[in-house]
Amino acid sequence: MDSNLQKYRMVCTLNFGDIYGQIIVWLIVIFVSLAATLALWSRTRQIYALATLALIVVLSLPFLLFAFVTTLLNHIEFVPAEEKQTSRKSSTAISGKTSPQTAS
Repeated sequence: MDSNLQKYRMVCTLNFGDIYGQIIVWLIVIFVSLAATLALWSRTRQIYALATLALIVVLSLPFLLFAFVTTLLNHIEFVPAEEKQTSRKSSTAISGKTSPQTAS
């Protein structure tokens, strides 16, 4: 086995603020489509109103999912495991406290 392999940790740095704008845009799309549905609603045009609602929601959903998934993938980082462990040890050495992991 090759001893030069390095271990990595997967860290997700996604915050609610990163997707907040996407949620606001999605809500605006929903309310605009509901307004369009209500504007078209009458006895003779009910099917057109429902078709408009369905069309707007179905066509906007892939764009929303694409935006969310790409945002999520952009916030996934792979950090070397040894670098993270050494930074913990150096920070405990500086503060003078020992953690249960370093005490044994």
